[in-house]
Amino acid sequence: MMRLIKILIVLLIIGGIFGGGGYSGYRYMKARNQPSWRTAAVTKGTIKESVNATGEVKPVLRVTVGSFVSGPIADLFVDFNDRVEKDQILARVDPRLYQAAVGRDRAGLATQQAEVQRVKALLQQARNEEARLVKLREASPDFVSDTETDQATFNRMSLEAQLTVAEANVEQAKANLENSETNLAYTDIRAPVAGIVIDRKIDDGQTIAAQFQTPELFVLAPDMDQRIHIYASVDEADIGLVRRAQAEVRPVTFTVDAYPDELFSGSIYQVRLSSEENQNVITYPVIVEAPNQDLKLLPGMTATLSFQIQELNDVLRIPNAALRFYPEKAWVHPDDQKILAGIEEDNNQDLEGIKQSAEDRSASEAKRKQRHVWYADGPLLRARPVKIGVSDSRYSTLVEGDLEEGMLLVTARDTSPAARAQ
Repeated sequence: MMRLIKILIVLLIIGGIFGGGGYSGYRYMKARNQPSWRTAAVTKGTIKESVNATGEVKPVLRVTVGSFVSGPIADLFVDFNDRVEKDQILARVDPRLYQAAVGRDRAGLATQQAEVQRVKALLQQARNEEARLVKLREASPDFVSDTETDQATFNRMSLEAQLTVAEANVEQAKANLENSETNLAYTDIRAPVAGIVIDRKIDDGQTIAAQFQTPELFVLAPDMDQRIHIYASVDEADIGLVRRAQAEVRPVTFTVDAYPDELFSGSIYQVRLSSEENQNVITYPVIVEAPNQDLKLLPGMTATLSFQIQELNDVLRIPNAALRFYPEKAWVHPDDQKILAGIEEDNNQDLEGIKQSAEDRSASEAKRKQRHVWYADGPLLRARPVKIGVSDSRYSTLVEGDLEEGMLLVTARDTSPAARAQ
């Protein structure tokens, strides 16, 4: 009997040892499988809502300089990047043919002017002769016949008509001379405006043919060292916000690849009403004007722009990562697990949004502002409903919700080696 009791005591001791070890092991495994969470705090600060777009840097005005006359380029006086003044000679077409045409038309004008003088002399002679015949006829009607009188009269009238033709020929010769002189003047290619030569499309000796179409010789950019334009394409979903920003004279900031660490600023110059469609995406051109005294912004650069829509100061901000967090059901408090089912249902409805009516889509957009954030309450996560407002790249404003500054919200499960070692 005593032996049986001893055996039972030994078994109880062994069972206690294994039972205690098993419970400790259970507690150890449970603690080891307990996830660690990455958190971010609710803070107070500034939120700037903005619309992002890309655009191309272009001069405010591009003036293309062509040639009205044809011929080889005899002289080239400017090069790329040169600054030119208005009416400055940029190049010269070989003027010899046009100088010869001027000489020819001057001679033609002199000939026609001499012809006028000759006809005037003959006309005066005819008038004198007619006057003498009239006097003789008045002295003796039988002394001068009607035929002689008519001949003198019609000769004078004929010479008057010839004088009119000769004077018209003089005007025509003057017009021809003026045309030739103008063509000669056009051999000097002049700058129509002051600016910078951003493109030169000819070389010395190159022949240009203007009789078919006006050749482009230079491209000038006036005031490029004062201001520049950025042509941005804004999505139709954002154009309303950009127009509001224009009305409120909100600033625009942008960067270019050439100076990635430098922030440029400008203003909305124009929101154009002409839409553009590319692969079923509708965009609107928005022109941004920016200063360019240092000439860092060059034509053709790609700019990444941010249109500031509004700015809110000293507001409670929720980290956007906390709004995107979606926990696993196993780590959610039972009282909040029904929220996960509601989120899944909303996601399924979003997939069928194309079938919704306009009223339903409007209600869905308003519902998107109603969100849930999660915080750690012991080993499980609890949810708090919130309503968000303006957002930027990192934060969203808290419009409604029981959150306080400094409250830690879960943003992700911490899978770092340090977290796994705990």
